[in-house]
Amino acid sequence: MFALKKMITPFILPPGIFILAIIFLALAMVQRKRWKLGLANLAVGLMLWVLSTAPMANFLIHGLEADYSIPARPPGDVIILLGGGMIENVPDLSGTSSPSPSTMSRIVTAVRLYRRLKLPIVVTGGRAHDDSDFAVATIAKRFLVDLGVPENLITVEDRARDTAQNARLTVAICRQRGFSKPILLSAAYHLKRAGMAFEAAGMHATPFPAYFLGSRNISYTGRHLLPQAGTLCTSTLALHEYIGILYYRMFGP
Repeated sequence: MFALKKMITPFILPPGIFILAIIFLALAMVQRKRWKLGLANLAVGLMLWVLSTAPMANFLIHGLEADYSIPARPPGDVIILLGGGMIENVPDLSGTSSPSPSTMSRIVTAVRLYRRLKLPIVVTGGRAHDDSDFAVATIAKRFLVDLGVPENLITVEDRARDTAQNARLTVAICRQRGFSKPILLSAAYHLKRAGMAFEAAGMHATPFPAYFLGSRNISYTGRHLLPQAGTLCTSTLALHEYIGILYYRMFGP
């Protein structure tokens, strides 16, 4: 019964229920001899299914994360923490709004790295939308302080709206403060594009992965072929990075 429940659940929740709907619609079109439209819908459904499986998500994300490892004591004179979004207007222990799960993971790793290296932190991230009440960096600073980082060692860059702006504005702060060897802390899958942005801004940064999304040395079973929302999210994050890297190579950050 437990195994059956685990097999059925992915198909009564998104994206599984939508994948089945698209495939059934495609088969109905094929049956009515609407071949082109039916096959196009079938291709969309199957592609969405594949992107929602662990093997494909791991394959895509591994291409972004494979070059990075976690150094015990990375060389540097400042930690640059890249924000990754926030959850607006929600109650929190010490204020309003909170970091997104992605940003929270980066904050926790930044605190752990600070305790090891005792380096100052520059946290970068602006407002998610024009009508946002807070910037990502402001929320992140509150959590850094709550977790024990001295407030006087935290510099906030709260204007950047994307990775390229993160790099340009943070590099300007580093030069103003006399930092020349930044440790760039972000999600492992994001480090390649972020590193390209910092190089374009005129400063090399030592990459430090806050966390990894790709499982390694995994033996796949049938359950890994079931569509999952979280897995589709991982594939989407990877595709977003590949598109961003391609854009940087074509037009620059």
